[in-house]
Amino acid sequence: MLERINTPNDIKKYSVAELEALSKEIRSFLIEQISKTGGHLASNLGVVELTIALHYVFDSPTDKIIWDVGHQSYVHKILTGRRDLFDGLRKFGGLSGFPKRNESVHDIFETGHSSTSISAALGIAKARDLNNEKYSVISVIGDGALTGGMAFEALNDAGRSKTNLIVILNHNEMSISKNVGSLSLYLSKLRTDPNYFKLKRDLENILNLIPPIGKSIHKSIEKIKDSIKQLFVPGMFFEEMGFTYLGPIDGHDLDSLIDVLKRAKKMEGPIFIHVITKKGKGYVFAEENPDKFHSAVPFNINTGEFKKKNYDTYSDVFGKTLTDLATKNDKIVAITAAMPDGTGLNYFAEKFPNRFYDVGIAEQHAATFAAGMAINGYKPYFAVYSTFLQRAFDQVIHDICIQNLPVVLAIDRAGLVGEDGETHQGVFDVSFLRMIPNMTIMAPKDANEFVEMIKLSSMMQGPCAIRYPKGNAGDYDSKRKVSFKLGKAEVIREGSNVAIFALGRMVNIAIDAIDKLQKNSVNPYLVNLRFVKPLDIETILGISKKVDYIFTVEDNVIVGGVGSAILELLSDNKIYKKFYRFGFPDKFIEHGDVDSLFKKYRLDSDSLAEKIIELVIS
Repeated sequence: MLERINTPNDIKKYSVAELEALSKEIRSFLIEQISKTGGHLASNLGVVELTIALHYVFDSPTDKIIWDVGHQSYVHKILTGRRDLFDGLRKFGGLSGFPKRNESVHDIFETGHSSTSISAALGIAKARDLNNEKYSVISVIGDGALTGGMAFEALNDAGRSKTNLIVILNHNEMSISKNVGSLSLYLSKLRTDPNYFKLKRDLENILNLIPPIGKSIHKSIEKIKDSIKQLFVPGMFFEEMGFTYLGPIDGHDLDSLIDVLKRAKKMEGPIFIHVITKKGKGYVFAEENPDKFHSAVPFNINTGEFKKKNYDTYSDVFGKTLTDLATKNDKIVAITAAMPDGTGLNYFAEKFPNRFYDVGIAEQHAATFAAGMAINGYKPYFAVYSTFLQRAFDQVIHDICIQNLPVVLAIDRAGLVGEDGETHQGVFDVSFLRMIPNMTIMAPKDANEFVEMIKLSSMMQGPCAIRYPKGNAGDYDSKRKVSFKLGKAEVIREGSNVAIFALGRMVNIAIDAIDKLQKNSVNPYLVNLRFVKPLDIETILGISKKVDYIFTVEDNVIVGGVGSAILELLSDNKIYKKFYRFGFPDKFIEHGDVDSLFKKYRLDSDSLAEKIIELVIS
């Protein structure tokens, strides 16, 4: 059946029983494909029936479906004609793992960060109303994303606006209770029946015509109604915000889903539908370990085993080192915004559960929460992916840096992350952090430097950021002593006429380029900057005065990056040399494997060498 589905309209001719068979086919397809390409498996297995029901009831793209975060949109992509592109899922030049407007007219709004869908949906609905158009707007948001403050801001605005809008909560952290579910479904049917609303309006109109007794009776009835709703309707919170609450609904019961969506489609005002799903449904290994299969690497279908890594990532090094430091310093606390495993804080959480805080998907809160702990004498480490730190920019400035508080931002996934694309590439943090007063910023070239940076950060009295990439940190050698001092760069290689200033993981790429340069009679200085702020002014100026050509290399956008910082320094000191910045251009970087992206943007060692030779020798 799956091979006959090329547009959403194709599923409308099938019976519910046939759609249930289609659900099984889609699950098998997802498991087979993602086992080869990797990707977000558990979340997509959980929304198969919900996605089918949405496209069965609504008419995409006329009706607008907005997926919060978007990593659960694979089924949506399958039903909207992209099934044959899944061999290239998240690969360079292939299908994106998130909604992309340039990929399909059915992808209404591009997402990748959480908690945005209700705001976007409300904006689309308001524009629809201004244009006097008629179509449905549906936001699909998960219970994790609902913890984000932006989601509640949007709920508050949407509830008071009385705009026609449907918000679907995909709640996958608990199993549904048959008794509560059946009762709630019954109440939902009753409360969405047109005759119910007609009776309610007629009764209110009659009572309002009989003052003052009528108003008194009306108020009494309202109190009775509210009391009954408090007892029987689990969504009173959303009701009080101005939504009509429907649910909870079994998110794997197609018949019930289709029924409630049809009813919601006919209703007026903001509607909140609570759907209970099971993350990873249909694949036992994903059901038992939904976090493990949230963003999966290729795996063995029969065993559920991933290809094992035999190295420590930077996240591992961070988590282990911080845990070691915390055994000697009981003021160290660790904070994450729903990423304990991804950031390596699982090590810390296991040993110090009372000093570990997972605040949920709430980066703004996490930053200010860290500031509050610092005010009271603690040393907070907020471990966060670079792309998600962007969400807390104001809090970093206003609550951490203005007060010069000793909060450490452990910025994971800095630079390219690859397959997740534009919304996840961590290529802006150097630019947006280096302009903030009181902030120290450093980046290690390997595990040994990283450990020293974490140790240094534990002794600092002001705000500090350590940025480090995703992936292999290399071997840590506890016997190898690293000479390390605040604000001091490392001169790796003495040279003549050419200087290369490199940051973080780009240092090793620059080292690889040296052999090619020497074969072409280019003999460069190579400096591992280590610090973006403060820069090692003495070393940078001293070497810059000796050479004619200066190159900076970073895995950040060149706009406002460390290359810009060095250029500003040289200009301030009236040192004018031939200067070239290697970094990412002023654009958003697409998805694909890191090696392919480095080659495309000429940041691999071969490209570095070729460009330097071209500029120096020509």
